Amino acid sequence: MMIRNIEPSRRFCSIKKFALTGEPLQSTALCRSEILTPLFQMSKVVTESENLSDTLSILLKIMKEDMGVERGTVSLFNSRTGKIFIHDSVGLTKEEKTRGVYSIGEGIIGKVVETGEKIVVPLISEEPNFLNRTRSLSKHHYAERSFVCIPIVRGRKVLGAISVERISDQPELLHYDVEILGVIAAMIAQAVELYLLENEDKNFLKIENERLRNALKEKFHPSNIIGNSKPMLEVYALINKITKTRSTVLILGESGVGKELVASAIHYNSPEANEPFVKFNCAALPESVIESELFGHEKGAFTGADRARRGRFEDADGGTIFLDEVGELTLPMQAKLLRVLQERTFEHVGGNKPITVDIRVIAATNRDLTKMVEAGTFREDLYYRLNVFPIIIPPLRERKGDIITLAEYFAAHFVKKFGKETKRIATAVQEMLLAYSWPGNIRELENVIERAVILSEDRVIHADDIPLSLQTPVLSTTDTQKSLHAKLDTIEYEMIIEALSSQKGHISHAAEKLGLTRRVLSLKMQQFGINYRKYR
Repeated sequence: MMIRNIEPSRRFCSIKKFALTGEPLQSTALCRSEILTPLFQMSKVVTESENLSDTLSILLKIMKEDMGVERGTVSLFNSRTGKIFIHDSVGLTKEEKTRGVYSIGEGIIGKVVETGEKIVVPLISEEPNFLNRTRSLSKHHYAERSFVCIPIVRGRKVLGAISVERISDQPELLHYDVEILGVIAAMIAQAVELYLLENEDKNFLKIENERLRNALKEKFHPSNIIGNSKPMLEVYALINKITKTRSTVLILGESGVGKELVASAIHYNSPEANEPFVKFNCAALPESVIESELFGHEKGAFTGADRARRGRFEDADGGTIFLDEVGELTLPMQAKLLRVLQERTFEHVGGNKPITVDIRVIAATNRDLTKMVEAGTFREDLYYRLNVFPIIIPPLRERKGDIITLAEYFAAHFVKKFGKETKRIATAVQEMLLAYSWPGNIRELENVIERAVILSEDRVIHADDIPLSLQTPVLSTTDTQKSLHAKLDTIEYEMIIEALSSQKGHISHAAEKLGLTRRVLSLKMQQFGINYRKYR
């Protein structure tokens, strides 16, 4: 519920003082005088310098010490981008602050900037427009918090908004907030306008850059890598340990298990998360090109080198370089990589000036490097340099507990991407996914679910929406020319599985649910090779 027109209460100051200090109620005049000093200081700063930072430092002090609010923000509107961002705040972390970006009309702050009218929310839990974009407020706090938002207006132009959040057990204090914030908004409007004219593009780009970096960090956080099976919990523990160091990491695993995702998680959760993260696939280019790509080259170093160029190692200086498919490097390139690992020094192709870099190297391969060392196709000294901290990513067939979780995640992703109806994965399909060996691992599962979402014609992903290679033997060997019979077999199989699952493996109850006799259902189960004990 939103209230747009609140008349100030004559008792707001005395109530405010009692709420904050527990002292007996004093006269309104005495309490009003307490707020006059900081307001006078702010007015003086605005008059003398019009420096927004100095002005807001006093505003935040008023919010925290004199008004006693839980959280307060000053949000500014960038007219060129149409975005509203938190410029300064009290009670918010840096990451929470960078998440507080709104469009015009979006959420309470967006509506205040759009309309130029104040909004008072006595109880956040009853206001659907409260978005909690900063994620600073947990759901169980919704029932005990109030929110006030006042526009910052200069002439007819809305420049931003001031908002405060407080515990809602003293609703009379909301009148106090409205009156004081209204005065403050009028006082700082000119300073805000000048600031936006001079800095809005630069400041917004800075805020947006921080927001994107935080989004990347959250995306690649180990806890957000899908899967809670025991093998993956062990991987998370290793990631957590290595992020605190700058040691070289070797990620091992089959193709499609998510080695790049693990490398990203290591970088974005390390102290160097804001430094470069450079990815390079060692199998994608020929040797002559790889050398130039990794180490850079001087002008005239080879035909076509019409200018000097930095390499990937230089680009990653201060951060992390991820060398995927490192087992595909030739022996001469392995020797050059060894020097970088040993000395963190190299030269451009065609140059002789040493270049020193400070980087973490993360390498990955699906090859068995120990066998390659024995065969003489991979340098033993390079292997030991890379194998400082190995992390082995288990194949999907060894983490079956994660298969359905991953499948549901991909289904939700592609439903949103393609604008389809919400999809449920049929129980029979889940069994097929669990029975399959997944030679292509997570990448193959993602492709299978993408195809299934595209083919599915209702809210359920059925067996005939997934490839024949994943279907149970009795279904996958059905004569493909008899498409009607294949479709009927698939439907029958799914309905039987669903019935047995819902009835906890009780054949009689499942038969009744399907409208069959126990004998007919038993024959059908025998035909499809279904064991009722699996569903008990």
